[in-house]
Amino acid sequence: MFRLAILSIFMLFSTSHLYDFKVDAVDGGKIDFSKYKGKKVLIVNTASLCGNTPQYKGLEELYKKYHNKLVIVGFPANNFGSQEPGSNKEIQEFCTKQYAVTFPMAAKISVKGADIHPLYKWLIEESKAKHFEPTEVTWNFQKYLLDEKGNLVAVFSPKTQPESPEVIAAIEKQFLL
Repeated sequence: MFRLAILSIFMLFSTSHLYDFKVDAVDGGKIDFSKYKGKKVLIVNTASLCGNTPQYKGLEELYKKYHNKLVIVGFPANNFGSQEPGSNKEIQEFCTKQYAVTFPMAAKISVKGADIHPLYKWLIEESKAKHFEPTEVTWNFQKYLLDEKGNLVAVFSPKTQPESPEVIAAIEKQFLL
């Protein structure tokens, strides 16, 4: 009985899991990560006025190519150089008109600092626990890859292109975690 109580307390305070998160979508709806069980998930913090913004094209190509086994979720954030100043509506229009983005886009959030979004706080904690580099979000278009069970399996720097061999290899790899 005592062991069960301790286990219950531990589970109550243990770290969240990817599938526990539901976030606001840029279009006013919700993104429920539990719907992505069985698929890899690539989480990317984005910005419309960044030198890395053309990566939207590569992200969209990845999304179309691997749609059966990969979901990409963009998280607009204005944390670096004020490069995402627009409203959610403006961000959605930009992504649609400039890059024909069809992958899910979250509402604008913060990816660092005192107001960091809980999902990004969790991603950073997971990165540190698994000794991935970089451990903190360093700039726009940093990428986090999670396997089909919601485990963080790779972190890619902002300069790593979505269509790079290392990203493709990680998407195609069968993880045994």
